[in-house]
Amino acid sequence: MKMIPPFDIVSFFRAPWTEAWESSLWIVIMGFLVNAACGLVGSFLVLRRMALVGDAISHSVLPGIAVAFLLSTSRSSGLMMVGAVGAGLFAVWLIEFIHRNTRVKPDAALGVTFTTLFSIGVILIALYADQVDLDLECVLYGEIGFVYFAESFALLGMEVPIPVLRMAVTLFGLLVLLLLFYKEAVVTSFDPVLATSLGIPARWVHYGLMLSLSVVIVFSFESVGAILVIAMLILPSVTGSLLSDRLAHILIMSAVFSALYALAGLHLATWLNCSPAGAMVVAGFLLFCLAWILSPRRGLLTQLRKGRRGLRIEHGCTGSTGFE
Repeated sequence: MKMIPPFDIVSFFRAPWTEAWESSLWIVIMGFLVNAACGLVGSFLVLRRMALVGDAISHSVLPGIAVAFLLSTSRSSGLMMVGAVGAGLFAVWLIEFIHRNTRVKPDAALGVTFTTLFSIGVILIALYADQVDLDLECVLYGEIGFVYFAESFALLGMEVPIPVLRMAVTLFGLLVLLLLFYKEAVVTSFDPVLATSLGIPARWVHYGLMLSLSVVIVFSFESVGAILVIAMLILPSVTGSLLSDRLAHILIMSAVFSALYALAGLHLATWLNCSPAGAMVVAGFLLFCLAWILSPRRGLLTQLRKGRRGLRIEHGCTGSTGFE
């Protein structure tokens, strides 16, 4: 049995757009929206050295969704969102509470919190699987491949899948918040003490960022699952940071990378017949490796050239001294 299907470059680029092209189009659009929203928030998380907080929240939304359903006996997306966001904010509070009131370090507090909350969610789903209509595989990997078949909404003469519309509104809201509070977000990310001295409420900005992160994760959860959303929070920003030191440039590059992830991931998933969300993350990692190798300032090739140049200078000086 062949593990990898035979590769045909013509079929690789043509296949997603010859059959069911409408489904492919919505998958790419949804992938871009999810990646862009996650990359936008993730850039500030990476800057604050809080990248794994997204991991904690993405795992914590599971018990929030289950508890919201059990208390309301309703599958309303609004109630699910409230439960998931509440669970995400509770996870952030619990991490800080454990760190401040014990000798446990932040990374350990984070590990204790998200594993415990995720386990509680798994137990709730296992106990009430006949009542909570959640598939664990969907929870882990998402269902972006079925976004075209989701309930739609008529907008400007075309049927737009509701998950896509919801994610577009979320991304638009993030962009508005970024334009309004860009200075506050940047200053508090680099130096919270300086921000406080300038009259910027650093704590409120922090909780605002955590709230935005929770909302993004909740709306991304359905499409890419709890595990893959973590990579989408981190990959765009760390790839951009290899190419530039300016946050504004990194944010712009994150949006460009998001489009590349979505498009390349769709073609890769069609070729390998695998999860589109997983393929998008793999495409993101390949792009990261490419930036890591070819970056003009921090790339491996640049470092090798600098190392060889340094050796030549050293050998030249040594040779000159020996001759004298």
